[in-house]
Amino acid sequence: MGVLTNKIERENLKPGDHIYCYRLAYTYSHHGIYVDKGNVIHFTRGEGQEIGTGTGLDHIIASSLPQHPLDNPCPICGDESRSDGVISSCIDCFLSGGDLYRYEYGVTPAFFLAKARGGTCTLALSESDEQVIHRAFYFLRKGFGVYDVMKNNCEDFALCCKTGLKVIPTVNGGQSGQAASFQAAAGVILFVPVAFLARSSPVAYEATSVARLVASCGTYCVNRYIDDIGVRRDVVKVVLEE
Repeated sequence: MGVLTNKIERENLKPGDHIYCYRLAYTYSHHGIYVDKGNVIHFTRGEGQEIGTGTGLDHIIASSLPQHPLDNPCPICGDESRSDGVISSCIDCFLSGGDLYRYEYGVTPAFFLAKARGGTCTLALSESDEQVIHRAFYFLRKGFGVYDVMKNNCEDFALCCKTGLKVIPTVNGGQSGQAASFQAAAGVILFVPVAFLARSSPVAYEATSVARLVASCGTYCVNRYIDDIGVRRDVVKVVLEE
């Protein structure tokens, strides 16, 4: 595990791990909790479920979910991977042909900022593996609400299982790192005055481009950092009620 990659081999997995895999040429990652014996509990948007937000990410999410043809269900977990909400499936269905990665907890601020892409680590600490698995099975029975790309997605689910924390429902955004990265990147794009640069002289254009690039990278990193569940304060401890 390191700055460049969180990729691991299956034999290194242990119950309670927050795992993820990339879909659609690394445009989006799907997250879950490894529980035992090749089983993963994860939060999905099924074929018939609305996912909210109306962003272009809706189609990415819908296309990235693990699915089997109706006439060819998985021999291990059946057709469970086509269900809505929190489901339990085998690790092969979860990965859907992708590589396996493990999410990192309790990283330092420097390490967090060195990870250019969100959705791979957090400053927050994980609770015990037993508590993580207990929450995952609780949400498997009780659900985790309505799937929303930006506010309540698979990474939000895994983060909640690991930390017991959830963003207060009244706020605009969720707690997932990849959603924070998307919002931070969108803010950087709006920050760069392309029309001004186009009117500048070549020398001024180059100098301004470098300055804007540095400022944009800084803005992106800061926005990712302040949205991390390990530092934000608009979170509550989830109480599990049977």
